[in-house]
Amino acid sequence: MSTKRIVSNTLSYILLIVLSFIWLIPIAWVIITSFRGETGSYIPYFWPKSFTFNNYIKLFTETDQFYFGKWFGNTLFVAVFSCLLSTFYVLGISYSVSRLRFRMRKPFMNVALILGMFPGFMSMIAVYYILKGLNITQSLLSLILVYSGGAGLVFYIAKGFFDTIPRSIDEAAWIDGASKWKVFTNITIPLSKPIIIYTILTSFISPWTDYIFVSVIMGDKYDNYTVALGLYKMLEKEFITTWYTRFAAGAVVVSIPIAILFIVMQRFYTEGVSGAVKG
Repeated sequence: MSTKRIVSNTLSYILLIVLSFIWLIPIAWVIITSFRGETGSYIPYFWPKSFTFNNYIKLFTETDQFYFGKWFGNTLFVAVFSCLLSTFYVLGISYSVSRLRFRMRKPFMNVALILGMFPGFMSMIAVYYILKGLNITQSLLSLILVYSGGAGLVFYIAKGFFDTIPRSIDEAAWIDGASKWKVFTNITIPLSKPIIIYTILTSFISPWTDYIFVSVIMGDKYDNYTVALGLYKMLEKEFITTWYTRFAAGAVVVSIPIAILFIVMQRFYTEGVSGAVKG
């Protein structure tokens, strides 16, 4: 190996180590804070003088002001059902656009692409008044409808993956008498595990971490809060001194399901993205 290559690799590794350290410090700080025995939002030292597990216990047991356990359940409920509906919408639309040829197909794809460039919160006020007209504001149902309703527009990645599956497989099944639905469910879906996993992950994360829309919809209805909004409330001036370390504990608890999902499904997630890029 040449000297130039050795120097280049060394500098690259040093840069990666520094960036990893910068990325890991906030995570380590939140975890350490969640076990910190001292209360308050600020202490003049990094390493706590005492550690305790009470922050996690009180996070779930002290429900006079904050109902973290209920909020966690609300978030899980919304995320799971939004994920199921969103996955169905995305796979259905992406497969239709990939395999079928119909009038206005190209304009539809162009409009969907343009709409996808705008952030979702631009339509938040309009969506709020629509939900208000239906009398379903401040409900978990409204969150599920909104999170899953716009999922169909983000079909491009899944469409790219379906494009990589040879059409000859579909045509052979059609010749044998299979309907388009049978081809989709019995042939395409089993071949599409990577993009299904990718779609499930992305559809689950969005409602799990969303704060903006929940804060607009839920208002002061504490019972239907999700963890993102509930954790933010813990940082308000009158609560921050007592609840700051419990807020850190809540942040750790919230990250656990996402971390587990990514660790278990990382290989399929990567295959889904690479397959879509290839298409």
